[in-house]
Amino acid sequence: MAEVVLFHHAQGLTEGVVAFADRLRDAGHTVHTPDLYDGHTFPTLEEGIGYAQKVGFDTVQERGVQAAADLPAEVVYAGVSLGVMAAQLLTQTRPGARGAVLMEACVPPSEFGTPWPAGVPVQVHGMDADPFFAGEGDIDAARVLVKEVEDGELFVYPGDRHLFIDSSLTSYDADASAHVTERVLDFLKRV
Repeated sequence: MAEVVLFHHAQGLTEGVVAFADRLRDAGHTVHTPDLYDGHTFPTLEEGIGYAQKVGFDTVQERGVQAAADLPAEVVYAGVSLGVMAAQLLTQTRPGARGAVLMEACVPPSEFGTPWPAGVPVQVHGMDADPFFAGEGDIDAARVLVKEVEDGELFVYPGDRHLFIDSSLTSYDADASAHVTERVLDFLKRV
């Protein structure tokens, strides 16, 4: 079984993020869900982004790095939207990563000044008309990344929702989320 560090999105460590982690736990995986917002959750994406701006995106990302510091290096880093930044940074810069699952966001590997580590698989998930994932270029970064990585997969789902895997939000898409869960569980069996 895999050990996973799952970083939450801009609305915080919501019940829906915890529920996603619990589905992975129910399959036998150890899942850590660090709270990068010190207990704050927000009812809207705009409010959550506002909090991250106030605290500082670099500070939020550094909290993710610190949360992983006491964990084994041999983990799978996963992130949802804003949480992808910490997940991708740690995958690329902390030796020992077993894999990465990037949900609803992706940045070019060059963002962190190092290439994607050899032999580390990646899975990326997002919706084809999500204004953030598709509209802000993350899908393009994901396409480049999965071409560069020997074991890279990109799964694109029909729809225009952002944060569609979070069952506690109105943006939740049960069908797409079920596919993500199934594919992530298959990925975790392989790493």
